[in-house]
Amino acid sequence: MAEASLTSLLQERATRTPDATAYTFMDYDVDPNGFAESLTWAELLRAAECLADELTTCGSAGDRAAIVAPQGLGYVISFFGAIQAGFIAVPLSVPQYGVHDERVSSVLQDCAPTVILTTSAAVDAVTPYAQDHGRNAAPVVVDVDSLDLASPRGSGAGKVPVNTAAYLQYTSGSTRSPAGVVVTHKNVIVNVEQALADYFGESIREDTTFVSWLPLYHDMGLIKGICTPLVCGREGVLMSPMAFLQRPARWIQLLATHPGCFSAAPNFAFELAARRTSDEDMAGLDLGDVHAICSGAERVHAATFKRFTDRFAQFNLKQSTLRPSYGLAEATVYVATSNNGQPPSVARFDYEKLSSGHAKRCENELVGSTDLIGHGSVRSTMMRIVDPASGTENPAGKVGEIWVHGDNVAKGYWKKPSETQRVFGARLVNSSPGTPEAPWLRTGDLGVISEGELFIIGRIKDLLIVDGSNHYPDDIESTITEISKGRSAAISITEDQTEKLVAIVEVKKRAESDEEFGTRLRTLKRELTSAISNVHRLRVTDLVFVPPGSLPITTSGKVRRSTCAELYKRNEFERVDITS
Repeated sequence: MAEASLTSLLQERATRTPDATAYTFMDYDVDPNGFAESLTWAELLRAAECLADELTTCGSAGDRAAIVAPQGLGYVISFFGAIQAGFIAVPLSVPQYGVHDERVSSVLQDCAPTVILTTSAAVDAVTPYAQDHGRNAAPVVVDVDSLDLASPRGSGAGKVPVNTAAYLQYTSGSTRSPAGVVVTHKNVIVNVEQALADYFGESIREDTTFVSWLPLYHDMGLIKGICTPLVCGREGVLMSPMAFLQRPARWIQLLATHPGCFSAAPNFAFELAARRTSDEDMAGLDLGDVHAICSGAERVHAATFKRFTDRFAQFNLKQSTLRPSYGLAEATVYVATSNNGQPPSVARFDYEKLSSGHAKRCENELVGSTDLIGHGSVRSTMMRIVDPASGTENPAGKVGEIWVHGDNVAKGYWKKPSETQRVFGARLVNSSPGTPEAPWLRTGDLGVISEGELFIIGRIKDLLIVDGSNHYPDDIESTITEISKGRSAAISITEDQTEKLVAIVEVKKRAESDEEFGTRLRTLKRELTSAISNVHRLRVTDLVFVPPGSLPITTSGKVRRSTCAELYKRNEFERVDITS
């Protein structure tokens, strides 16, 4: 598929298997048990061509078409209609009605679309965002539901160069303002094929299904939910993130009722599904035919995997089904995953050595050690662990920045040439034989190769330096979460010219009196303080308990630590522990 584009692949699917189901959306708002609505490949192509014809009146090839629509087949049609017309799609979320969404507004201002694609369910919420922002004209709002997308049109897909931009994937902005990653048709197809090779091996079953509830505006949701079914010609079964959050068992039920399926989710989803799926939900269901469930988008926790596999082992879920994975939007989405057919590996490292940049494994469960989950031996993609200061490759066992090279690496950031050069134009110094010197993508993530396997440490920008030593907030938060069972953020605050650790922890009040709640918080504080001291050799200057939902997060569910630090400095967190 080296010279194929997403539009030519859609044409091919509609020609070869016109009546095969392309995408099915399970609507749980219409029916709590799920109302299935489907599109065949021929129907999808016809709808995309009709929408593309409509878009020719709104602009021309290379213009941006923002997709601000709810999860559903309308989103799928909007995406393919935009690229069918030669527009650059910009997948976005629907702003909450009546509340200004600063992220949507800033992205629209940055990408300057000529058209905004939405549906009748969201058009009233979306229309106020169609502003000119100082340009000649405001973008046209197109309600895709109002168009006759079933009438035959004569506009087949034009030949799209594979290096043409297909869409802008705006990053979630966990450490900076959102930036649009320019992803080409070739980037998508190459990266999907890389992922398929690592997840499936040499062949994919004809009846394999791709099940996803991930938001289609997120990189993992877009690639796994829309692009992968297209590239390999298999059915994509979609549901909404809200339907999952309302009842996580729906996701597990779809996995059990679709053959040889593949799915993906962030770590928190495995926790929710294990905790909130009952035996009654699973009555008569079997998970033995699930091929793989990828865990990515946020830190993968070994303890979460164990809880998930223990919960569903009685329904024949295999341990090798869970696939810890690493990737980022700048590499389209996928970089590495655990080895096929094997249970995820868990290694225990000396935390003090790890903090100093060296991965030393521990034989036993020692105080001051930490568990990390392996992400396999890197196979289909090209990756190196690099000293970010010198640009030289690190030997195995030494922590460094993860650099990626290849056709899966995106073109850069939309209209940000200096940042593009800094992030996408890195050059290796004294590269090893067979390793290109440039260009390399600097991921900003820290990793290490230990015994031939990749382990992810955390973000460079999030690194905490306390008492002169490096500490990884992901590890500290993992320790906190295992005890508190809630979301947390580990940040450093400068006080008296020294860096000090502050931990912010979400705690839910149960059916208990204020006195009982206060007692529980005091006990929790002692447990957390002791665990952080024992494991990480750190003293917590302030342990802040806040209500659930208080921590600011990105579109992929990652905690925005820099924002947490600002909120803490301004004393803007609503503390539930003030009187405890």
